[in-house]
Amino acid sequence: MNILQALFFPPEQPGGVSSMVPYIQERFLKLGWQMELFSLPKRVRGKGQEEIVFETFDVTPFLGDPIVDKYLQTIRDYIWWTRLRLKKSYDIIHAHHPIAALVMKQLYPDTPVMMTIHSSFERELVLNGRIKENSTAHRFLVSIYGELEAKLDRLLTVSDSFRTYLSPFMKDSSVIKVIPNGFDEKRFKPIAHENAVPQFITVCRLVPAKGLDILLHACAELKRRGHPFVLHIIGDGPIREELEQLAVSLDLYDDIIFYGYMLHPEEFMPFFDVFVLPSRAEAFGSVFAEAALCWLALVGTNVGGIAEQIDDGVNGLLVPPEDAPALADALEKLVVDPTYRYNLARSGWDKAKKVYSLQRVISQLKKVYLSLKPEE
Repeated sequence: MNILQALFFPPEQPGGVSSMVPYIQERFLKLGWQMELFSLPKRVRGKGQEEIVFETFDVTPFLGDPIVDKYLQTIRDYIWWTRLRLKKSYDIIHAHHPIAALVMKQLYPDTPVMMTIHSSFERELVLNGRIKENSTAHRFLVSIYGELEAKLDRLLTVSDSFRTYLSPFMKDSSVIKVIPNGFDEKRFKPIAHENAVPQFITVCRLVPAKGLDILLHACAELKRRGHPFVLHIIGDGPIREELEQLAVSLDLYDDIIFYGYMLHPEEFMPFFDVFVLPSRAEAFGSVFAEAALCWLALVGTNVGGIAEQIDDGVNGLLVPPEDAPALADALEKLVVDPTYRYNLARSGWDKAKKVYSLQRVISQLKKVYLSLKPEE
């Protein structure tokens, strides 16, 4: 079987989708299946000219909004690039972004096209303060879900909570199959170590949705309680300077290291003790599973896919979003009791290996692919 994995970002970009799909390709190639990756390069901008028609809603009222206009132009660019680069047919196309999915179905109408909905662009924009709920851009972006439901042959998503989030925007969200992300455990190599001072690490894009302002306030409270620590922040983004200034104002300058973007943070994580990320929303939160496989104790917020990965007090700790004192309390538990921290980390590793294995994803995807186009 010949399958095209249609991404939006190139595979080398950071993030759960980009880090997982190449490993999926590697496993299927070993099984004797043909599989290619395709994405839109950043250099392709403003090339496409085709008119875009939606079946389930009228786009006219949304035109003129800058976010909508950019989104539509990106669809045109993806069409232009796809026509230029792809010259063969495929048995199945598996898209990982709405733009890729809609373009592929337009250009390959007779080919089964499925999509995994990994996250919500509109929710990210709301949480990052770029749009308001029920604004023109928000209404356009949530309308895309109905278009995907109407046009595509199969829809997947990464958590039950995210399927629930999608349900108001679709006629029947029960048709969406949930396949949580999976990870090649060979990438993760836990290392026995003893840190005299507890080492916290977080890995994310530096945007408001990730709640790093809450993390810094929690760390300031932990410091006021007399607990030493070092916080390592891996990632970059538009609020890095703001976070650095906040760290200075909270007297945390000597307790935090900002590393910027790192391609393979999983090679770095095993040397630390606690992974913490107080996201305001998260469809799945791949980095939690990755941190668990590095044998780190987990601390996250009780939102979305994070709450499906962490059983509070069993394989990690959950706190409410926007609650710096509660986050400080959770971190304090792990700082003062290394045995408790170790036991949580061990339980997290056990669950991640069993539930979030890449082999499980391969098996589930294979069933979906064969249901769309059985092998002859």
